[in-house]
Amino acid sequence: MFKYRKRVFAATAAVALAAGLAACGGGSSGNGSGNGTSEPTSEAKGGDLLYYLYTPIEHLDPQRVYVGRDITNLSRTVYRTLVAFPISNDPEVANTPVADLATDTGTSTEGGKTWSFTVKDGVKWEDGQPVTCDDFKYGASRAFATDVITGGPNYILSYLDIPTDPKTGLPAYTGPYTGKGQDLFDKAVTCDGNTITYHFNKPWPDFPLAIAGLHMMDPYRQDKDQGDKSNYQIFSNGPYRLDGAWNKNKGGTLVRNENYDESTDSPELRKALPETIEFQIGLTPENQYDRLIADTDPNAITGTSVPPAYYSQIEGPIADRSVLVDSPYVYYLVPNFRSPVMKDPAVRQALAVSTNSDAYNVALGGDKAGSPAESIVSPAVVGYQENPAFSGSNSGDPEAAKKILQDAGVSMPVKIKFTYPTSETADKWAAALKETWDQAGFDVTLDGLGDTYYTVIQKPDKDSDVMWGGWGADWPSAITVTPPLFDSRPNLTAASDGQDYGAYDSDEFNKLVDEAANASDLDAQTAALQQADELLGQDVAYIPLSITKFYMLHGSKVTNYTTTPASNGYPDLGAIGVES
Repeated sequence: MFKYRKRVFAATAAVALAAGLAACGGGSSGNGSGNGTSEPTSEAKGGDLLYYLYTPIEHLDPQRVYVGRDITNLSRTVYRTLVAFPISNDPEVANTPVADLATDTGTSTEGGKTWSFTVKDGVKWEDGQPVTCDDFKYGASRAFATDVITGGPNYILSYLDIPTDPKTGLPAYTGPYTGKGQDLFDKAVTCDGNTITYHFNKPWPDFPLAIAGLHMMDPYRQDKDQGDKSNYQIFSNGPYRLDGAWNKNKGGTLVRNENYDESTDSPELRKALPETIEFQIGLTPENQYDRLIADTDPNAITGTSVPPAYYSQIEGPIADRSVLVDSPYVYYLVPNFRSPVMKDPAVRQALAVSTNSDAYNVALGGDKAGSPAESIVSPAVVGYQENPAFSGSNSGDPEAAKKILQDAGVSMPVKIKFTYPTSETADKWAAALKETWDQAGFDVTLDGLGDTYYTVIQKPDKDSDVMWGGWGADWPSAITVTPPLFDSRPNLTAASDGQDYGAYDSDEFNKLVDEAANASDLDAQTAALQQADELLGQDVAYIPLSITKFYMLHGSKVTNYTTTPASNGYPDLGAIGVES
């Protein structure tokens, strides 16, 4: 039986109010984790909950979703997995997986290289057919189709005991659509009745945390799989199902799943209080807060932080409906190593030296939005240390940056294109960054994208020179931060750059990742990861900007409003209800 490691929790709790586990890619308007509760409370079922979102959700496919907000929203409503994180504001409770679709939290052998789970009886898909061991096996197989199932977490590609193709550096199994290497996958993932067993090539003691934090191991019905066309389809085994089709630009509505059996679930995971949950996409942050402050939609919640210009309006009774929570996310910049100009280390170094993260954080919203970061790893994560490459001034030094370019013989101005997810607030912080960059000898073009941001920056042929990113640990270890972001082997494929948006490719870094992954204890793992982070700083593979916070408001008829570690600081749909 899996039990959360006390040592990890103690180290995490010492540096944060609450550490978010299922963090992953950060949303463009604010992400986070922490504790927040507000009255009124009620366990009554009924009512219609409205959830405001600004930009479209990029993936609803369980094997592809990789934004913390969306991961937890789907976990509480339509997708169940073997184990899950419970609803709690006690970090030790919230960060300890409990059984969900499995009968318990798993059994490991061979020092953590083999894990087995037994699937519960009586769990059904929305069409009434049972959820089977084979569904779990098929779901795991989809991640290996790296030309189709793109954008999602890829840990399983490195861990599952499948040989590597020497030509591609990727697993010799290429997923269920080609069938190439299927026999290799069938040996690595086996079904014996209701029991599924995963065989890994190295110990994975935190595997239950990975299952609870992500959807990559979710079951998937083979007859429902349409590859890339499944990206906006939901086939539910949870308390809700999608009513009709999902509209990428408008959203969709979840209604009760008639084939959901509450007796197979637990209220510590899903209370399923609202009768319906409508996701409404398209309102700008400003539009959302005009409505939330006026309480136009008293049944509304949001996944967007308060725009700084609205802070002064959050007072009196309105402030009683607000919450400020800590975040597991770090916002950062990544140079594109495929860009001819960014291949020059002097250019990357000058960019880092002239980056004004103080101005970025002021434009982001000041103390209610975040503080300057000294690493891409959050202080809430085991293995955190300030990266020496970024431990100086946070205000940027254009003159020093200009000297770096001059000494390297770089012709100025250096033209660069900065791609970021646009909004009124984002346009302000982008302009703040541009100011000191231009003073340093750059000529910056601001490229604000309003739609499918991550899909664009994951494309290998993008023309961006520098990009914005947001990330949080998938579980509380730095091994879920720097390796998934910068290990080129599982990330860089012909179809996608994965989470390695800047196409960073370093054999030295990858070797340190392997050393950490195969470490015999947490201290050795941490040491290797800290060396890896220092190397990233030396290469300027990223530039840290902000450790973020969330400042949010909700409608007056929303009950049990809470943000838990499991929800990454977003509203936890497992607990929230609405007065009917």
